[in-house]
Amino acid sequence: MMDSTATQDIEVTPRISTISGDLPLGPYITCKLCFGEYSLNDVHQMENCTCVYCLSCLKQYLALLIQEGVVNNITCPDATCKESGKIQPNEIKSIVGEKTYERYKKVRFQLEIDLDPNRTYCPELGCETICHVCNVGGDPSIAKPVHCPSCGLTFCCICKARWHANISCSENLENLAQQGASAHLLDVMSVRCEGDDDAKIKRCPMCHIPIERDAGCAQMMCKRCKHVFCWYCLANLDDDFLLRHYDKGPCKNKLGHSRASVIWHRTQVIGIFAGFGVLLLLASPFLLLIAPCILCCKCNLCHCRDEEDNLPT
Repeated sequence: MMDSTATQDIEVTPRISTISGDLPLGPYITCKLCFGEYSLNDVHQMENCTCVYCLSCLKQYLALLIQEGVVNNITCPDATCKESGKIQPNEIKSIVGEKTYERYKKVRFQLEIDLDPNRTYCPELGCETICHVCNVGGDPSIAKPVHCPSCGLTFCCICKARWHANISCSENLENLAQQGASAHLLDVMSVRCEGDDDAKIKRCPMCHIPIERDAGCAQMMCKRCKHVFCWYCLANLDDDFLLRHYDKGPCKNKLGHSRASVIWHRTQVIGIFAGFGVLLLLASPFLLLIAPCILCCKCNLCHCRDEEDNLPT
């Protein structure tokens, strides 16, 4: 017969210290992207938010963005994340491989040069020298001569062609076209000639990345910053769901679609908003009925968790 005062061995499940206090207790953590369960060594928590993902998903996510050149502002992959934490370069280095990280640094540096009005690359083939553009006291949109210290080329800071002192960039582009310049050279020069409707390449008015348009709709969306704009006048179309911009003004009837397709698009947009309104109206009585039950269940659940936390480990 055992002594009643003897200590009995009790098997207790250890409380695993997780990365975040909001995570469930247990030896495995569920990834918010693939919903797989992983150990603490196979997950990563964002520094600027409390989201946790497996290293495999984060590596694929970062590799895809770096491959597409979207390196300016890489945020948490969860679209519902309230903080939208920005992934720091040291985090990227620890997740992706050395080759991918080197590409990340190269693309990010090139983007900084493209967005800096005081620096530009030399357009001479094989040179790739970073040249300084003097914009002191002047407008960065005005053409200025830039001298490359490596190859000695003097070029225009706007269209990147050889310096044309007495004519504009558009006039110089027309002259080169009449002289039989290559199509590739004309396309590269037309990147900055935003007033030309026939230009095949223009820059996004928000992030200034070059965008090519072969044909089709004139409503453009930048792949990098998701900015929506008009190809012809570069006007902002982020809030123009019905495409009213192409009903009047200099861009009238330049959308690239028939009138019937435009009307069908507007009907779809209005129908979606009307459908959500009707669903909300029909569901409002049901939501009012179940609201007290949801609140009661939530309060009971919180009370049970408080009691569980007070139990001795």
